[in-house]
Amino acid sequence: MTEPGRDILKEVFGYAQFRGPQQDIIAHVVGGGDALVLMPTGGGKSLCYQIPAIARQRAGLGVAIVVSPLIALMHDQVGALHEAGVDAAFLNSTLSFDAASALEKRLLRGDITLLYAAPERVTTARFLAQLDSLQERGLLSLFAIDEAHCVSQWGHDFRPEYRGLTVLHERYPGVPRLALTATADALTRADIVERLQLEDARQFVSSFDRPNIRYTIVEKKEATQQLLRFIQREHEGDAGIVYCQSRKKVEDIAQKLSDAGISALPYHAGLDAKLRQTNQDKFLRSEGIVMVATIAFGMGIDKPDVRFVAHLDMPKNIEGYYQETGRAGRDGLAANAWMGYGLQDVVNQRRMIDESPAGDDFKQIMRGKLDALLGLAEATDCRRGRLLSYFGEALISRERSAEDDAPEGQASRYFCGNCDNCLAPPAVWDGTDAARKLLSTIYRVQQVTGISFGAGHIMDIVRGKRTEKVAQFGHETLSTFGVGAAYSEQQLRGVLRQLIAISAVAVDGQAFNTLQLTPESRAVLKGEVSVRLRESVLGDSPRPTRGSKAAGARGAGSSGKPAPIALDQEAQQRYERLKAWRAEVAREHNLPAYVIFHDATLAAIAQRDPRSLEDLQGISGMGEKKLQAYGDEVLRVSCSG
Repeated sequence: MTEPGRDILKEVFGYAQFRGPQQDIIAHVVGGGDALVLMPTGGGKSLCYQIPAIARQRAGLGVAIVVSPLIALMHDQVGALHEAGVDAAFLNSTLSFDAASALEKRLLRGDITLLYAAPERVTTARFLAQLDSLQERGLLSLFAIDEAHCVSQWGHDFRPEYRGLTVLHERYPGVPRLALTATADALTRADIVERLQLEDARQFVSSFDRPNIRYTIVEKKEATQQLLRFIQREHEGDAGIVYCQSRKKVEDIAQKLSDAGISALPYHAGLDAKLRQTNQDKFLRSEGIVMVATIAFGMGIDKPDVRFVAHLDMPKNIEGYYQETGRAGRDGLAANAWMGYGLQDVVNQRRMIDESPAGDDFKQIMRGKLDALLGLAEATDCRRGRLLSYFGEALISRERSAEDDAPEGQASRYFCGNCDNCLAPPAVWDGTDAARKLLSTIYRVQQVTGISFGAGHIMDIVRGKRTEKVAQFGHETLSTFGVGAAYSEQQLRGVLRQLIAISAVAVDGQAFNTLQLTPESRAVLKGEVSVRLRESVLGDSPRPTRGSKAAGARGAGSSGKPAPIALDQEAQQRYERLKAWRAEVAREHNLPAYVIFHDATLAAIAQRDPRSLEDLQGISGMGEKKLQAYGDEVLRVSCSG
């Protein structure tokens, strides 16, 4: 079954080789097997169901149903399939009654190769009746459930409507099912298997590593300025995504970036739907736009040239962080994942968990996930190693070279060479003494006044600051007043983050985020638990190194947007002409430019300097339909210089 898949890969999509486990997955599904596929963003998940759908349609087995959660994602994927010559369609609320009726008639005839629909539609009685009709006539080829982590309560983007998809197994047990996601830890993976009844499905788990992404996490201090410096120094003119927790912050940051001369747009669920769609279209179809958004934006964003993803607020868990950062560098070129975090992030996330109406077991798991993310943020060892370990992946360390920094005693640690901790290893200090002084102060304040206080006031007491509030409550008379004068506020904030993370301090959200001792406080106070932290390094990314834009790895072309491969001057000019032509075609087709051709395909054309249609054959991304549709124009534009 592998040869038909390989033929389709080359003929339809224009690629010569499969990537990773794609070939095995495709052969398994073409043969009628069920599968659970975990593959990182940009790893080629869509081909794992698109090629089997085409192969099974050609074998007379009918229509593949793709369950997809977002209208925008359906539109772009169907548009890309049309460009490749595949008969695909979507059935959603954007269609008129007449268009939807005509499409349903085509569906019932089995004329469509892939039909995209949301889970809410797939589980309706009307749609299931249509599937029944297809099944009776042997015209239902497979089900592909994209973004399958949405079915799990442990996932970062739980959508209850996905739970109804169990009907597919119960009603159509002989039709192969393929569940796909880019992000799932062991708990989420087990939940997907149980909820979708995929116990007998073969599991394909690719490496979670995205080696082209550099991970950088900094402590927040004047976070907006830190973000601005990061963008201006490393990503001027680049497309990027900035995630914020609140709608108000999204709009504020978008405005501040715009005021600084950065092309930035806001996106959140509270915006007018038309404006939200307009902003998303601009981001997808234009170059150099920075989208400032809540997590309402992002699922299914296929834009390949996003050069950075920044978080101004800490996400809820590592799955969310990994999924969101994975939207950078889908084209395989260098990209950055930058995050700022602080004590308030930890307080807010813990409070949201503690105040949720969920059961205690659920809350405990969510706290564990948050703690894992905080551990990543506070880590002094390799960020990538931490990420891969979280997803259960065995680590294979890159060899250190003579130019790599390796502090005493750290040479044997996992080393990726492309995260801030590997590039500029941080110093570590013992915060146990500071932790005990903070806990003792919380205890004594409650004893004296009978009420609790927030982090700022507790730190003022420990540091011996005679504020108006300290004087009002007589807290300068406490035995712990000034005992931590040698510690900076930043150091104490780091210690409090750790104490909250290990549940040695609780945050009472009902009482103005005041701090409370817990049963776990005792072990720290007695010296049974140590608190070790990274030295506070405020501000920016590590020094520019090999592979970074600042180091010149992406050298500028005539438009400031270099080709993804090194080109001489004439080839670079061909590349620029091809990009300008592609933009016109994309506007005419109302599609993102990368759906027509990826940058890498245009660069390969420019490098080859083709003189005939035969010269264009074999270029990655140039399938037969695109060669027929665009070959002559590509030659005209390429040779017009």
